[in-house]
Amino acid sequence: MFESSSIIVGLEIGTSKVCAVVGELNANHSLNIIGLGQSKSRGVRKGEISNAAAAAEDIRNAIVEAEQMADVEIRSVFLGVTGAHVSGFHNRGVHTVVSADREITPEDVEDVIKNAKAVNVSADNYIIHAVRQHFLVDGQEGVASPVGMVGSRLEVDMHIIHGVFNRLQNPVRAVKGLQLEVDAIVYNGLASSLAVLSREQKEMGTLVIDMGGGTTDYVVYHGGIIRHTGVLSVGGDHVSNDLAFGLKVPLGRAEELKIKHGSALWNEAENRQTIASHQQRGFPSRSINLGHLRRIMSLRLEETFQLIAEDIAGSGLLNYLSGGIVLCGGGSRIPDITTLTERIFRVPVSVGRTHSISGLKSALDQPEFSTGIGLVRFGTFQQKKRPGGKLFSGGFRLPFGNLFKRR
Repeated sequence: MFESSSIIVGLEIGTSKVCAVVGELNANHSLNIIGLGQSKSRGVRKGEISNAAAAAEDIRNAIVEAEQMADVEIRSVFLGVTGAHVSGFHNRGVHTVVSADREITPEDVEDVIKNAKAVNVSADNYIIHAVRQHFLVDGQEGVASPVGMVGSRLEVDMHIIHGVFNRLQNPVRAVKGLQLEVDAIVYNGLASSLAVLSREQKEMGTLVIDMGGGTTDYVVYHGGIIRHTGVLSVGGDHVSNDLAFGLKVPLGRAEELKIKHGSALWNEAENRQTIASHQQRGFPSRSINLGHLRRIMSLRLEETFQLIAEDIAGSGLLNYLSGGIVLCGGGSRIPDITTLTERIFRVPVSVGRTHSISGLKSALDQPEFSTGIGLVRFGTFQQKKRPGGKLFSGGFRLPFGNLFKRR
């Protein structure tokens, strides 16, 4: 058994699967993935819990499997969250430097960050992340560290990611009901980006698109920092639903056809090809047109990418993706998905692979585990921030505890 202070666990309660990833942080702060547990998800819709009892059972199964593989006792998790209610925006904090010599001190920096975090979100909402960006000193942009500089006006830009308080409580309650603690909640898109992006990609400007079963999360980095975040409540399940409706087959058969014969692209020649559809209870056997199947898929995926492109264009970042696009999540396995994405965004596209992490190859090489691995990586950053690197030191959970206790 490992010491608890070296073990970090990420838990993703997804629409298609529940996944628990166990990481070990060694003495020199390198991360090793030592356990993975997963369970088919039955109680989640569009990234949010819709059946608490079913979700709790699936979480328990994933946790038990991860414990057995890693040979650890899991006591707490970093919990991934998503859903249409999660969104991000920018806020700027302002602070007047009052010292006689106008030299900016660490206290000035603390004050301006505090001002930037004091945003007026709805009373029903909760701030998940307040990500610091660059400082400004008397209008000078791009200041990384203002301490020691001279100025009278200090500003800082923050990217605020927030969600509806009650809807964030549901996955927390599901976890706590299993006698597990929640170290922090983490936006899934942020977690995935931590798993698949290198420092150079973050600097150059890169869009990460995490294509899950019920949602598609996306994050834009540029200049080494997060510039934009978003969630679409559209994912692989919606492609299956479209196929079930368009091909007039049961949903289970549509999912099977998607996996075996699906593609993000189609051509006229495929209209002359057919797939034999075996007989199912209440449904006669018949042939499925391959071109029709792939056209349905392509149209839904194209619409999803177009919505993301329009949102990013509205933020003025579409021309700053020098690092291209990285796809992850189960949807990134769809054949020709990178080609379709390149056609829409006109930048290089690749399927994400984890960076600077060792351990289970079965997890590290699979894009659908990016979120879980990223949650563990987020946990390593939190551990490094604690005095002496102790993850479970007193008071760590206090800010997040306010979310769970709030009425």
